[in-house]
Amino acid sequence: MITKAIIPVAGWGTRRLPITKIIEKSMLPVGNRPLVDYSVQELIKAGVKDIYMVISNVEPCQVREFYRDNLALNQYLIDRGKEDRLKLAKTLPDDVTIHYTVQDPAGKYGTAVPIAMVVEEFKIDEPVLVFMGDDFIWNPDGESASEALLNSVQSDSESAILGVEIPLENVAKYGVLSAKDGKLVGVVEKPAPDEAPSNLINVSKYIMSPELLQKIVKYVADNDFGPLDQEYMVTDPIDDYISQGGIMRIATTKGEYLDGGSVEGWLHANNVVCSQ
Repeated sequence: MITKAIIPVAGWGTRRLPITKIIEKSMLPVGNRPLVDYSVQELIKAGVKDIYMVISNVEPCQVREFYRDNLALNQYLIDRGKEDRLKLAKTLPDDVTIHYTVQDPAGKYGTAVPIAMVVEEFKIDEPVLVFMGDDFIWNPDGESASEALLNSVQSDSESAILGVEIPLENVAKYGVLSAKDGKLVGVVEKPAPDEAPSNLINVSKYIMSPELLQKIVKYVADNDFGPLDQEYMVTDPIDDYISQGGIMRIATTKGEYLDGGSVEGWLHANNVVCSQ
């Protein structure tokens, strides 16, 4: 049973400027909830009790405020006979804890960095789910992304990656999964359709074994990329993990991948969620 998850939500969200000057990207509303909360609630339903969020060093932190009890609001609702709305104001069950760690936007950058920070700070030595904070899988009546990942692994020493099917003609915008016998061979970045190994794209949702987590920590610690050189991409230590015999199974989902990172993707996510 995996009970821990990492969700990176730091960063300026520069693709969504100017609105991200005042609203954190992960807090952009989809329907009546912030973007990141779709992943949080899904993970909780899958049995996660400890969520590690990597936030920016900007105050006030809107993510932290959203998941904190608002006592003044609660009292207001009680005083005015609106107790039925208290459950809407409570965004986190009592048995779930969110742990925060702060990432300096001026420091090392890339998808591997926040994962390494959490593993080191909280000394994590067990499998974890890793979800990015600005997208989610919408499948309200079926298997969630978390459930698909959890159902794919056969032991705590295995990792998993979620693959989402898209039309082959659209793969050039994504990292595409190369698979053999249901296991990841590698991720091919932005291939032409006639060179793509599949039509399964990487949507950055994983189960990471302790061995893979340590490879990510070592990768970030051992490399000193300059700000204009390259990002610390988590796919690099994943490639190393696989090449040394690590198993990363490919899980698939019937749900729809919704991405709030662009205006078009965010509008589409709202249309999908609000139409159901």
